[in-house]
Amino acid sequence: PGISANLFRSLARNGISVIAVAQGSSELNISIAIRKEFLVKAMNAIHEGFFLTGYKELNIFVVGTGVVGGALLRQIHRQQPVLMKTHRLKIQVAGIANIDRMIFDEEGIKLDRWEKTIKEKGEPVDMDKFVAVLKKMNLRNSVFVDCTGHPDPASRYLDLLSSFVSVVTPNKIAASSDYAHYCALLEAAKSHNVKFLFETNVGAGLPVINTINDLIMSGDRIIRIEAVLSGTLNYIFNTLSADMPLSETIKQAKEKGYSEPDPRIDLSGTDVVRKILILSRIAGYPMEKEDIVVKPFLPAECFEGTLEDFFLKVKKYDEMFEKQRQKLQKENKRWRFVARLDEGKATVQLMEVGSDHPAYVLEGSNNIIIITTERYKELPMVIKGYGAGAEVTAAGVFADIIRCANL
Repeated sequence: PGISANLFRSLARNGISVIAVAQGSSELNISIAIRKEFLVKAMNAIHEGFFLTGYKELNIFVVGTGVVGGALLRQIHRQQPVLMKTHRLKIQVAGIANIDRMIFDEEGIKLDRWEKTIKEKGEPVDMDKFVAVLKKMNLRNSVFVDCTGHPDPASRYLDLLSSFVSVVTPNKIAASSDYAHYCALLEAAKSHNVKFLFETNVGAGLPVINTINDLIMSGDRIIRIEAVLSGTLNYIFNTLSADMPLSETIKQAKEKGYSEPDPRIDLSGTDVVRKILILSRIAGYPMEKEDIVVKPFLPAECFEGTLEDFFLKVKKYDEMFEKQRQKLQKENKRWRFVARLDEGKATVQLMEVGSDHPAYVLEGSNNIIIITTERYKELPMVIKGYGAGAEVTAAGVFADIIRCANL
């Protein structure tokens, strides 16, 4: 029993339609007709379904090889033999695109020299062509991994999901887009039996989205989320001192790579708004970006003009912030840039927290997420740890890729 089910399930999850089928009284002989272009993919999918029961293959296509994408490729390279040996999972990188060039190899790109290969044999990058080649290669269990922060790759997700390609990304643009588009992405993934995973959109490698999903799936209800979600701003307010004024801490955060190239994106709260919006939607609240109330801690004039203008303007507020910092120190309080969701209403603002608050002891660029639910009401759940950094973010992306294998 189950021979036919295994056959058709293997084909369906790889987007292969059966045009005709013939079967006698025995399940030992089943004839099917499919489009010729799906022949190789169908043979591989059926072979995997029947003869490689303890063995799974993922074909991934990575876009973006900056700090996160580069770290991801290094991690995959190190872990490939371990996953094959211990989990019978073969991960093949079939395509890579950086800011200039792109390469493909359906047999798998050698990750010990991919940088040299893409430089010597790569062709000029073209996202239309990248997606077209991905589809034409038609490899089973394909995963599109977007390690950029750009809208162009994000605009391809719906098409890819509808083409039976899973999508994994730390790029927040799609999950924080219009609610209708966000829902369309989830529906496309569900109806085509593929994955749309974006755990690293919030908290880098911290297990935030999966935890909330598990709570809701098990019948719990999210009442409140209070979180420090900006590693950049947490670093800035932890570094402020009499010897390190606000303007200098912002420069230092930029130089160390904690902030965006333009730190005003972090300082305006734009990044945090996207994160709390995503968490609100995961928690079951159909919110739009405009529904979130943002209370800026710097005046609007600081965000006008060039980046050089910004650093000149923000110096004017160094003295004011130092006086307030000294006052907070006497009161045993600290600044935290807090995103809060409370019964469907969300705010983002700079807050003063006392020593009794879980975020008071938050160090460096760490994040903290405090989740209050109907089950976790008296003692809320707390998730805390590194909320920024290439290695932990890449590790979170890697974990999502492995989830696509349904191990």
